[in-house]
Amino acid sequence: MPHPHLDAAGHPRPQLIRDPDWRDLGGPWQFVHDDEDRGRADRWMEPANSAPFTGTVTVPYPPESAASGVADTAFHPVIWYRRTIDVPRPAAGRRLLLHFGAVDHRAEVWLGGRLVGRHEGGHTGFTCDLTDAIDRDGEQTVVVRAEDQPLDAAQPRGKQDWRRDPHVIWYHRTSGIWQPVWLEEVPTEHIALLHWTPEVAQARVRCRLRLSHWPQRPLTVTVRLTRGERVLSEQRTLIEGQETEFDVAVPALRHGQDLDDLLWSPERPQLVDAVVELRSAAEDTPVDRATSYLGLRDIGWDDGVFLLNHKPYFLRFALQQGYWPATHLSASAEELRRDVELAKEIGLNGLRIHQKVEDPRFLYWADRLGLLLWEEMPSAYTFGAQTVERVVAEWTEAISRDLSHPSIVAWVPINESWSVPNPALVPAQRHFMDALYHLTKALDPSRPAVSNDGWEISAADIWGIHDYTQHGDVLRRRYGHPSLRQGALAERWPGAKRLTLDGIRHQGQPVVLSEFGGATFEPAEGAAWFGYDTVATKEDFAERLADLVTAAVDSGLAGYCYTQFTDTEQETNGLLTPDRQPKIPLAELREILTRTRT
Repeated sequence: MPHPHLDAAGHPRPQLIRDPDWRDLGGPWQFVHDDEDRGRADRWMEPANSAPFTGTVTVPYPPESAASGVADTAFHPVIWYRRTIDVPRPAAGRRLLLHFGAVDHRAEVWLGGRLVGRHEGGHTGFTCDLTDAIDRDGEQTVVVRAEDQPLDAAQPRGKQDWRRDPHVIWYHRTSGIWQPVWLEEVPTEHIALLHWTPEVAQARVRCRLRLSHWPQRPLTVTVRLTRGERVLSEQRTLIEGQETEFDVAVPALRHGQDLDDLLWSPERPQLVDAVVELRSAAEDTPVDRATSYLGLRDIGWDDGVFLLNHKPYFLRFALQQGYWPATHLSASAEELRRDVELAKEIGLNGLRIHQKVEDPRFLYWADRLGLLLWEEMPSAYTFGAQTVERVVAEWTEAISRDLSHPSIVAWVPINESWSVPNPALVPAQRHFMDALYHLTKALDPSRPAVSNDGWEISAADIWGIHDYTQHGDVLRRRYGHPSLRQGALAERWPGAKRLTLDGIRHQGQPVVLSEFGGATFEPAEGAAWFGYDTVATKEDFAERLADLVTAAVDSGLAGYCYTQFTDTEQETNGLLTPDRQPKIPLAELREILTRTRT
């Protein structure tokens, strides 16, 4: 029998898989723009009302992208999708679920003209239970209305431009369905959420499990953890409510000399397979069964050093926009895997996913191949109650979806004071920043959290600094002194924003140069490119990169994150081109990015 984590490749929800196989609904859907917002009033959700759907879109690619077949980047705040699917009515005791990986920004879903789900938030998924709307076997019509207001600055939009055409560092929009859509048949009582939190020093894994609804009878759950043919743990627990949390002992973790055979790291990305079985307590009959995986690793920090598995670990990151020329924020499973492979091939041990909650299939490959990730909430661009409500709701969903991935080692709810432009002067904005930090730590205390990355640092477990000087000697002067590990910054104002807000004291947090570099390499003549400096030749690019990376490595920093991994539209300051080709020979790029302290 193949290992469960190998079966997870390509699955849209790789850490909670059950038999029978899921059914992918990607491919051609009927499609129409609704610029006058007439669709609801004219009942476009009705199965007989197919006339308005005059176009075709390839799901899950956004209609602004070339791969969708639409390639229309104009403002279209409302769009509709329609598809006929052939589904049998589920048997007694079974439910049919329709899952959406992400729909930007507000979605409504109908089956056979009956509303089956709503969701707001363009970067996290949702599920619609179709069962009660199925009145017969055979063809059923699914209709989706997506609303994405391009001028709404209170909407978490990340790097999606609010202007008609991309400018400066913002890109073409990604509207509507942009992650996989799939069907799944499940038992009426089933596992709806499954979380893993390893606690290596305590030789255990914390398991959190949520059922689809409050159980009408006592249930048991059995967790079996294996690595290859080796059984690490098997434990049964009684469940009496909808949600339960329990510790799974892993005795093998008590053997201090044998840990390297179990622990996950970029160098040895060893995964543990998990089988979770739900059974009735009285009859001991099966109710639900799912396969999953996890990584045994601990994240920490102390004395200005980032710790992986209780050992100092230097972070070699690049900023990853997660954007492809033909598909925008969307990507195929193969493209997602290739980006992880490329990051490792050029010598990086991590990526900072920037202004995007990345597809779980990407997280799977980072887990399996061994790549550290920072996950960052896409920003809104104005502050107010609506921004607070939207960001809190969506960020909570993102953490809940992704916290079991061993590759994720830090959470970043805000970048560069976006949506909070004056936290030093407006108390409500600083309260929001700090509240997001504490919310993040309440949802997941096992990882570092950074309330605001780049500058105006407030509550944070990592002090992330953005510094785009183009001179290595300046980096050495600012960050090369021994007291940096105690939080003594040479300059409070290296740029337009001060680094720390009033009252912030260093308590052992690592200092990471979480954005630097950014030289533009040979921009097209006359193009609206963006970069922090321009170099004309490959030799100049290699020399600039080596100067800055060597300075960062020789400093007292705990790590670096180079801007950026690939060229993205007009922002041509990547290590790779938009089609993922290294700008200098791969071996030379790897030699520079893997340099150690001189």
